[in-house]
Amino acid sequence: MAKVKDYDMPDDLYYHKDFCWVKIEADDLVRVGMIDFAQHEAGDITYIDLPFEGDEIQVNDTCGKIQSAKWIGKLVAPMSGQIAEVNYDLESDATLINSDCYGKGWIFTLAPSNKDEEVASLMKGQDALAWLEKEIQDLEKGKAEGRDYAKE
Repeated sequence: MAKVKDYDMPDDLYYHKDFCWVKIEADDLVRVGMIDFAQHEAGDITYIDLPFEGDEIQVNDTCGKIQSAKWIGKLVAPMSGQIAEVNYDLESDATLINSDCYGKGWIFTLAPSNKDEEVASLMKGQDALAWLEKEIQDLEKGKAEGRDYAKE
């Protein structure tokens, strides 16, 4: 398990620029969730608007919404395909994303329509670590300058 500052970044996952992770499953599905850094910055997740099973989604499109007491954010598709399953446990306890973002807090599984090409565009390993380090630096710089990211 890699770490950037205090944030976990499991080595076996791929990462999308909109702060979600992708895990390749054995059954050719991919599992998607929110990364540790994003859930921490959001605070306690109070609500999630999940996509519907069977929905067709396109990479980089909004497919849901995540809300905390201080933040409302878009759930962005890291890959294209059909939603196979959503984590209905999040409807009754969205804080599972906070307590176990890489486990019980997963958001949905997807049957990817262009898996090889789109996985190649995701980050992994040192690329993902360098990306997150830069995102954290940018956030810290913005906070020092008085910017309020919760309102942007």
